[in-house]
Amino acid sequence: MELKKNPSADLEKKSALFMNIGLCVSLLLVITAFEWRFYDRGSAMDLGNIEDDFEDLLEIPPTEQPPPPPPVIQQPEIIEVPDEEEIEEEIEIEIDVEITEETVIEEIVFEEAPEEEEVDEIFTIVEDQPQPPGGMGAFYKYVGTTLRYPAQARRMGIEGKVFVQFVVGKDGSLTDVQAIKGIGAGCDEEAVRVISRAKKWSPGKQRGRPVRVRMILPITFKLGG
Repeated sequence: MELKKNPSADLEKKSALFMNIGLCVSLLLVITAFEWRFYDRGSAMDLGNIEDDFEDLLEIPPTEQPPPPPPVIQQPEIIEVPDEEEIEEEIEIEIDVEITEETVIEEIVFEEAPEEEEVDEIFTIVEDQPQPPGGMGAFYKYVGTTLRYPAQARRMGIEGKVFVQFVVGKDGSLTDVQAIKGIGAGCDEEAVRVISRAKKWSPGKQRGRPVRVRMILPITFKLGG
């Protein structure tokens, strides 16, 4: 027994199929519309068509430069100077003095230069110092026996040293005696008196000749116990 086809049922099936197809196409179009990206056609679009006129850049290796040449030393130029020419010229000399065989020429006498006066210099240090007769020990013994203690200094109890300066002359005499540092009360005058009355010394010598020498000696004043 054959079944009869229902036209309405077939129509419903086809309509459902078309609806599904249309839904898929619509969904596909929507997805495509959201995912499709549009780019503006600008100058960047034609970069592939720009002609490349740049030359290929090649890497040039550094070249070693040779050291600079040493400076040229200029040798001094020697210029020959011609010798001075000697000019021979006759010079006429006119002398008004008539010289004959009987003329006597007087000798010219030159005056001798005056001798320089020796400066009487006073030395303080010489090669050979002046010495009193018998040495310094004998001299101080003379001072001790000749010295008189001044009464005023004795009453005041003054003691100390009087420094006496004097000059030993070329003949050994003692001159210019003076107290350069004293203690007063008559002691200075007494020390000068004793030195002035001393005998002559042997003079000091410098380079083997006697010279004047300045000396300073201390004279001690001390009261006995």
